[in-house]
Amino acid sequence: MAIKPIVVGTDGSDRSLHAVEWAANEAALHDAPLRIVSAIALPSHLGTASTSHVVTTALTTTAEKALDDAADLADLVVPGLAVDTALLVGKPARVLADAAAGAAMLVVGSQGAGSLTAVGSVSRHLATHPPCPVVIERAETPQAHGQVVVGVRELEDSAATLAFAFQEAALRRAHLLAVHAWFWFRPAINPAEAGRPVIDPHQVSSAALIRLHQLLAPWQEKYPDVEVGEQIVHAHPGRALAAASASADLVVLGSHGGQGRVDPGSGSVTHAVLNHARCPVFIVPASEQGADFVKPTLLLVSAAAAGTGPAAGPG
Repeated sequence: MAIKPIVVGTDGSDRSLHAVEWAANEAALHDAPLRIVSAIALPSHLGTASTSHVVTTALTTTAEKALDDAADLADLVVPGLAVDTALLVGKPARVLADAAAGAAMLVVGSQGAGSLTAVGSVSRHLATHPPCPVVIERAETPQAHGQVVVGVRELEDSAATLAFAFQEAALRRAHLLAVHAWFWFRPAINPAEAGRPVIDPHQVSSAALIRLHQLLAPWQEKYPDVEVGEQIVHAHPGRALAAASASADLVVLGSHGGQGRVDPGSGSVTHAVLNHARCPVFIVPASEQGADFVKPTLLLVSAAAAGTGPAAGPG
């Protein structure tokens, strides 16, 4: 069975080269080959044949140089790393998604001047429609903390996200912090609401912590060397995870879209984390299951099911 490659997009910008450097180190960590991709998005109307040739040649030359520079950087960072490059034509988001089908992960920069690194377009699209685990790499180089943070959005449906997070923590010999955030807005005070019972956030959080502990138990058994922390936060999940990222080397979230549909709650949390995270952010597709992982069978009841209000969390 062939080893899945790590794919990274580049457009020659400093931000994308930073992503290439990070991806090269990840390839070495995962003992995987690295594939560097650049895309040429040709304008729909190029005028005369002569103009079309000039524009195409200029774009191709720029993209080829970006690939050469990226490959040289990868070899400098990890000498002897297996690297191949691909120059493709098409819209960057689609090109990257197609190139990453079946890959171990896809790495893109968080922002930059080029089309492959701008948060709000390509990176956002790939984060909400991940063809494989997608990493939005931050250009900052923070101090290593030895911690991976994983957002657990739904306590009963986080197997893919946890499988990936535990694997990454084990590879890095890092501490794993599992965060589940829940919140809701109280209605305006009026006579109709006067008879409603007051919800105790501490009671809700305590119940969620017990269920989170149950959920993590099978993974801790599978990865006994990974030290695990558990955190229930009564706050907006995007803000909670962005804050947690300040002391993390990675933040791992789950994407809960399927067949072209994206869970609006999941997307808003993802965007909030992408905008404010202080470290690389992994987005794991809900269908991303390792061949040797089995989803634990547990009876878990969410806060909403207990009649305490809607439970919403990251991941």
